[in-house]
Amino acid sequence: MGESERYIEYKNLKNKKKSFSLGQSDNAVMAVVALNVIFFLLLLTLQVVYYFYQQSTEAYNQSVVQWFELPSNLSRFIERPWTLLTFMFSDTSAGLMRLISNMVWFWVFASILQKESGNEKIIPVYIYGGLLGGLFFIIGSHFFSTLSVDNNTFSLIGANASVLAVATATTLLVPEHRFFTHIRNGIPLWVLLVLYFIIDSFSITSSNSINAVVHLGGIVAGLVFVLLLKKGVDASVWMNRFYFWITQIFTPKENIQSSVKQKHFYNTGNREPYNKLVNQQMIDAILDKINTNGYDSLTEDEKECLKKAAEEDDLQ
Repeated sequence: MGESERYIEYKNLKNKKKSFSLGQSDNAVMAVVALNVIFFLLLLTLQVVYYFYQQSTEAYNQSVVQWFELPSNLSRFIERPWTLLTFMFSDTSAGLMRLISNMVWFWVFASILQKESGNEKIIPVYIYGGLLGGLFFIIGSHFFSTLSVDNNTFSLIGANASVLAVATATTLLVPEHRFFTHIRNGIPLWVLLVLYFIIDSFSITSSNSINAVVHLGGIVAGLVFVLLLKKGVDASVWMNRFYFWITQIFTPKENIQSSVKQKHFYNTGNREPYNKLVNQQMIDAILDKINTNGYDSLTEDEKECLKKAAEEDDLQ
């Protein structure tokens, strides 16, 4: 039995002891879905309040939605720079069906990316897609008169560009992945990407043709991310380090278990591997590392530790 098979076996046995959940606490896929759902419910609740007090949809949009959506007007954007982030998590303009559609497509591609490369690249690619799509939106609405955009009223909201970035990056990183393998040789992932692009394109009409430029920005973001990655440049590193730094600021000083574990277990230096009984804390640390960076990121000592844990589990 190979080491990766031992890991899968041990992981399955370990998960059987846990209750049902939508994912681990550090599951990047579920984190993105949760953020979109939270923003949607927040805006929906505020909308219900406005309707309860017999306020018009226009009043709701001017008082609430404008603080989440990305304005095409450059001066308004300068006043609300945070909208370059909030718009990609506020998928509320077309209602619940648009949210469900985008999150289902995101889950399909992001779960594959998570399986192949861990958690670290999902949120950065998602954000890069939204950022570049938003910049394309602002630039296109100002410099391309054929798009016929009213800069005083037009705005952008939704996760389409971000989802397209994740879909593009996943397809380029694992082009060999196939669905429904029991049907001949299966359906390659690029076919699913084309299908999603076609379905997404139906939402683009002559009245909102600027969205085509936005979606192009998402595709370019995913493409550039993969091209840099293949050249040895991981554009997700700085973002993950920044997130880690932010979380450490708000971590109580007495909560040092993780740093101690990192110091005494991962940084073994030239010491001999720990050959005594493997405890649950070490196993959890290894599983967390696999979930974040993939199985190939483990050191030889960590693989040996996981192998022994699986053997002990077989004897019980």
